[in-house]
Amino acid sequence: MTRPITPPHGQVALVGRPNVGKSTLFNRLTGTRGAIVSAVAGTTRDVLGGAVEWQGRVFALVDTGGVIGASLDPMQEAVAERVSRAAATVDLLVFVVDGREGPVPADDEVAETLRRHGVPVVLAVNKTDDRRARDRAFEFHRFGFEPIVEIAAEHGLGIGDLLDEVVSRLPPAPGQAAAITAAHETDAPPAAETRIAVVGRPNVGKSSLVNRLLGEERVVVFDEAGTTRDAIEIPFERNGKPYVLIDTAGIRRRKNVREIAEKFSIIKTLDAIKESHVAVMVLDARSGLVEQDLHLLDYVLTTGRALVLAVNKWDGLESEAKEKMRADIKRRLGFADYAELHFISALHGTAVGDLYPSIERAFNAANAHWSTNRLTTLLQDAVSQ
Repeated sequence: MTRPITPPHGQVALVGRPNVGKSTLFNRLTGTRGAIVSAVAGTTRDVLGGAVEWQGRVFALVDTGGVIGASLDPMQEAVAERVSRAAATVDLLVFVVDGREGPVPADDEVAETLRRHGVPVVLAVNKTDDRRARDRAFEFHRFGFEPIVEIAAEHGLGIGDLLDEVVSRLPPAPGQAAAITAAHETDAPPAAETRIAVVGRPNVGKSSLVNRLLGEERVVVFDEAGTTRDAIEIPFERNGKPYVLIDTAGIRRRKNVREIAEKFSIIKTLDAIKESHVAVMVLDARSGLVEQDLHLLDYVLTTGRALVLAVNKWDGLESEAKEKMRADIKRRLGFADYAELHFISALHGTAVGDLYPSIERAFNAANAHWSTNRLTTLLQDAVSQ
C-alpha cells in the first residue's frame, strides 16, 4: 500500500466493541500511526479519518470509538452517538471482533446495531495469529454477516484478503485507477493544502472551536479535561481552497501526566504542530494565562510555525476580568506581539469567522519569498534600531 495521491471514492468505517484492534487495523490499512493503540478499552473517542489505496482504488477509512462496552468512560454516550452517525453515512462497515476471546455479548449488541443501519458488512476476525483463535473463527458465523475474513492486524496477516473484499463491495469509481497510475508515473505531488493545528491546554475549548470552524460536530466535546486523545486530521475546502484542520490533545504539565495513553497523546500533539503550517493557540479567558500556555507557545515558535492567538470563553466575562486578561497578554506575550489576536467564543460562535483571514495572512507571511536585497535591507534596519 502507498500513500494515496488521488481523491478517495467510497467510505468505509471500522466498528466494534472496545479493544478488539480497530486502531491497530486503521494504522495498518492507512500506513500511518494516526490512531493511538492502547490496552485500555475506550482509548479512541473521536472518529479518525484516513485514505487507503488498494488495487487501483482509493477509499476513505474511518476508525470509530468502541460502540459497546466502555460504560465506565463518562464520554461513552457521546462517543457511541458519533459512531452511530458515522456508520449511517458510509458505504461499507468492517465489523472487527476478537478471535482470541470469541463472540461475547457486547459483540451481539454491536451486530444488532449494524443490522439496523442496513449498510453492507464485512466481518473481520482479528488476532487470528494463533491456533486457538483460528479454531474459534467459525463461531462468528452466528451473526449472519458475510464474508468473514481472518486477520491479524498487528502482524499484517490477512490484510490483503480483507482489502480485496472491501474494494469489491464499494461503489464503482470510474477513471480512478487510470488517475492513480498516471499520478504515480508522473510523480505528481498532492494538492497544496494549508494545515492548521488547533493547540492549547486541556479543556480550553479546542474541539468546540474545531467544530465551529467546520460548521458541524466532527469531534467529541465533553466538559472534562483530556477528552481528545488522538490528533484528529479533518480535510475540508473553503472558498475552493483545501485545508486540513487538526484537533490536538491538550498538554498538561509533565508532573500531572501519568497515563500511558496521555503520554502518546502529547507526542502526537507535538508532531501535529511540527507538521502544520499555522498553529491556532487557544487560551482560556476564564482561567487566564498560566505557565503551561507559555511553554506550549514557546514550542510553537521554536518549530517555526505561523501563529494565530485565540482567547476563548470571552462571552459573559466581566469587564474587569477582560481588562486583566488583555493586560496579562500584553505583558507576558510581548515576544509574540506580531501574531494576530482574537477574543472569541467557540461555544456561541462569536468572532470565530475572523480567524480564517488571520490564518491566511499568517500562512502567507510565513511562506513569503524575499530577494537577497530585500533581506539585506531588513537586516540593516533591524541592526540600526
